[in-house]
Amino acid sequence: MFAFVPAHALASTFAAALCAVLMAGCADFRPPEYKRPETPAKAGWSREESVSVSPTETIVPNWWQGFGDPYLDQLVARALSGNYDIRVLAARIRVANAQIGEARAGALPVFDIGAGLNVEKTTGQPVSRTYNLGGTVNWDIDIWGKVEKGVQAQTAEFRATEADWRAGYLALVSDVSITYFTLLQLDEQIAQQRLTVARNNDILATYKAMLANGLLPQIRVMQQQAEINRLNKDLIELRRSRDVAENALGTLVGVPAGDFKVPVGRLQERVKLPIVPAGLPSQLLARRPDIVAAEYRVLSAYNIVGQARLAQLPSISLTARGGTASFALSDLLKSFTFGFMPSINLPMLDPNVRAHVKTTEANIGVVENEYGRTVMTAFEEVESALVNVDAHKKQRIELQQQVDQLRVVSSQIEAQAREGIASQLEVFETERSLLQAQLALLAVHQQILADTVTLYKALGGGWPGTAVSNAPAGNGMNTANAAPGTVPGAAP
Repeated sequence: MFAFVPAHALASTFAAALCAVLMAGCADFRPPEYKRPETPAKAGWSREESVSVSPTETIVPNWWQGFGDPYLDQLVARALSGNYDIRVLAARIRVANAQIGEARAGALPVFDIGAGLNVEKTTGQPVSRTYNLGGTVNWDIDIWGKVEKGVQAQTAEFRATEADWRAGYLALVSDVSITYFTLLQLDEQIAQQRLTVARNNDILATYKAMLANGLLPQIRVMQQQAEINRLNKDLIELRRSRDVAENALGTLVGVPAGDFKVPVGRLQERVKLPIVPAGLPSQLLARRPDIVAAEYRVLSAYNIVGQARLAQLPSISLTARGGTASFALSDLLKSFTFGFMPSINLPMLDPNVRAHVKTTEANIGVVENEYGRTVMTAFEEVESALVNVDAHKKQRIELQQQVDQLRVVSSQIEAQAREGIASQLEVFETERSLLQAQLALLAVHQQILADTVTLYKALGGGWPGTAVSNAPAGNGMNTANAAPGTVPGAAP
């Protein structure tokens, strides 16, 4: 049996559908045109005088190599290959890439083939067997580009997921660098704290000798012993902090906490202060991965609205069926039955479809404001990083001068002590003041390094600019020029 629908009947049905569309009247079926959300403009930075490189300079992709520490380079390489947070982000890229194909599959025909055997037994009658074989093809024709809009929306989400990976990449490198700098700072602090404890023990021994000769009261000896107790407590705390930081660094590079050990080093000897780069606000908007991700999600929301609006238009489905049945397997392919049936659906009459359009339109306001919030946060992070770099550099100058002066004083006091002009206690007190100033200088040095890392991260960390536009959907898998390296899982 064969059912055929004449072409003029199909045309009449389609014309009726168009009339229904015209009757909808006020409904808007046009996809919205994308434009970047408006955000407050920023002409420049308030601490540009603290930057050593002109704003036209860009951050190099492997910016952490500017610190001149090969061990840091190794840590970053291990983290990028072994960190589980970055692996999760890479896996999400592969999921988003696969979802592009899933969205595109909505425009393809659907085939269904089946075969069966029906066995019946009636009392007093022989067993009856019926064999059947059939298939169905259904094709929802994407006349208005609804499926293509869905592909564009998913492609934009794929690009946003790529940008999420870049942001995670930046955050990981920043966390590894700052944690490593903290470890080296703690190593120096522990070494200097041990020296301070030793000097204070020498002072205590001198005090006890003076007490025995009646030159010092007992309370002064007790005060010095209490000071040593405090210093030992601080030394234990420094060792605890180093162990915790080492555990954190192990997790960042993908090694179980406790199994990862960092050799002892000196921060001021191993890590140099790099030249601080700058970036214009316009470059910032195009380079920061979190801003790029937020803008791609705005684009995705626009495409979802377009898909929802186009879903109100009539859709045409073509369904073909064919099959055969027989009581004997040998006769199964001797006769066939075919059927063909086009149909038209009028979804604009469905209130759920119209309500979905309103929901998607309202969601644009959410993602646009999230984009604006991301931009404002980016401006704040850059400004704060510049302020911190500027202030800590000035503090470092003052502390360096203080250390230099205390070294001269300590040298002179030691010379006077050798001549019998100054006491050994004055030598100890001067050395203690010098050690405290050196610790403060070390802390500021580490803070400048951390501020520099934060500034690199805030300015986009070497990623190239990305232009977000409502271009026709591609295959969603082109990641050329996307990163200083290959984004795992971004392309097959």
